[in-house]
Amino acid sequence: MADVGALVGGGVALVVGVLSWTQSRATNRRSDFLAITERLDKEVAVERTQRKLLTLAYLDLHRWARLVGPNTPAGPAPEPPADLDLTPWRS
Repeated sequence: MADVGALVGGGVALVVGVLSWTQSRATNRRSDFLAITERLDKEVAVERTQRKLLTLAYLDLHRWARLVGPNTPAGPAPEPPADLDLTPWRS
């Protein structure tokens, strides 16, 4: 009878261990998901800002090109906004 009690106790301990292990894995997956989504949200916000600045620079250049015709002397082209990150195109 004592052996059955020990087996039952060991079985219960094993089941509790497996349940707590799966729960901790689920918690880790949830926290990983939250970390990934927060990072993606930040990257999307930065990309939106860069797209906005790039659009403004393009519109400034387009306005300058309309003012400077084929027979008028061309002044310097407008500089892009200081916040615009042009490193992907400078390589």
